[in-house]
Amino acid sequence: MKEKEIAVKAITKAGSIIKKYFCKTNYTLKSRANPVTIADIESQKTIIKEISRVFPDHKFIAEESGFKKISAEKLWILDPLDGTVNYTHGYPHCAISLAYIVKDEIILGLIYNPIEDEFFYSIKGKGAFLNGKRIYVSKVKSIKDSLLATGFAYDRAEKADFYCSFYSDFMKISHDIRRAGAASLDMAWTACGRLDGYWEFNLKPWDVAAGILILSEAGGKVSDFRGKSLLLTDILSWGKETLCSNGLLHNQMLNVIRRKL
Repeated sequence: MKEKEIAVKAITKAGSIIKKYFCKTNYTLKSRANPVTIADIESQKTIIKEISRVFPDHKFIAEESGFKKISAEKLWILDPLDGTVNYTHGYPHCAISLAYIVKDEIILGLIYNPIEDEFFYSIKGKGAFLNGKRIYVSKVKSIKDSLLATGFAYDRAEKADFYCSFYSDFMKISHDIRRAGAASLDMAWTACGRLDGYWEFNLKPWDVAAGILILSEAGGKVSDFRGKSLLLTDILSWGKETLCSNGLLHNQMLNVIRRKL
C-alpha cells in the first residue's frame, strides 16, 4: 500500500526529530497544562510535507493546525506528538498518531513511540501489528481480573471530582488502573493486550483515529459511553467520549460508566 509506505517514512523521519529534542527543549502553553514544543511543530510540518509531496491532493486535520472541519475524500488525521506533558518532563510515554481516511472510512492507522521504538500499525482488513508482529487484545472476561487505563482531559482542574469518581468506581472492582498520559498509546496497549480496557472524556479526533482501527483490527471494540460506534458520528466529534476494551469487558465497563451519566 503506497500510503502506508509514505506514512511510515514520514513518521520515522518525524520520530527522529522527537528523539533529538527529548529532554532538550522548552515549551509554551496553549492553555493550562497543555504545552507545545518545537518537537510538536517540526514533527507536524515534516509529516505533512512528506505526505503532501507524494499526495498533493490529500488534506489534513492536525492538532497544531487548529480544530476545523475539512471536506475531503482523502484525509489524514495527525497528532504529531501525543503525550506532550510527558515529553516535556522527560517521561518517555509519547507517540505520533496518524490515520488515513477515505470517504469517512479509516483505511490506515499508525501509532509510533520513537523514544521506546514501538510502532503499531494496521491496514483495514489486514490485522494489527507491533513492530511487524501480529497483535491481539487480551482474553480477560471480567473487570475483577482486569488492568484498566484512563486519562484526564485538559479541563481536569475544573472537573477533577467528576473524572476521579469514575476512577474510584473502577478502582474498587478491577486489579488496578493506569493513567499514563497518552491516549493513542492507551488504545494501542489495549490492542496488544497490555491493558484490558480504557476510557476517557473530551479527546480529539487526532487522539483516537489511528487507535480506532488498530484496536478494532486486533479484535477489540471502541464506542462512546452509550455503546455507539464513534465512526457513526461526525469526524470532529470522535473522542468526545471514548471507551475501548478487548470486547469481552465492553458491556461491563459501559454499565459502570452509565451510572454517572
